[in-house]
Amino acid sequence: MTLAPFLDAPVYIQLHASTAALAVVLGPFVILRNRRDRLHKTGGYIWVLAMFVVAVSSFWIKEFGLIGPLSPIHLLSVLTLWSLWAGLRHAFAGRIDLHRRVFQNLYWRGLLIAGLFNFMPGRATNRSVFPETPDAGWVVIALGLTLILGDVARRRILEIRLQRNGEICP
Repeated sequence: MTLAPFLDAPVYIQLHASTAALAVVLGPFVILRNRRDRLHKTGGYIWVLAMFVVAVSSFWIKEFGLIGPLSPIHLLSVLTLWSLWAGLRHAFAGRIDLHRRVFQNLYWRGLLIAGLFNFMPGRATNRSVFPETPDAGWVVIALGLTLILGDVARRRILEIRLQRNGEICP
């Protein structure tokens, strides 16, 4: 493993990668804190700012463009910006359950799915982690997506069972 691909990258990629790393590390801390707790709020604002920088800085990354300078991953950036706005709006309106759902989905699905695609051969994360075997990144992506899809299926099955029993879904 080497940090050279990140250290040699343009500033916008360094900014994107460092704020994404901050968001990945800070996310579980904020999610597991008690709501309305000062550390949760402070950490949450830092996380939202980091996610905003991650999303906006992605638009300068054009090396993998499929539609002009944009790639499908840029759709996740637009969705991230929308989710940040929606999550904050729900919190300010006192709809804490919706706030929690939006930000947990943004973390567990949005941030981690986008992070998985950084293991594609040719990307800085792949070159850093797998400098000798870049195709190993496809294994990381496959395993990560399998875990995420398994979690989605598990939650859907639980939701169906709760509906059948007349219970309220989480």
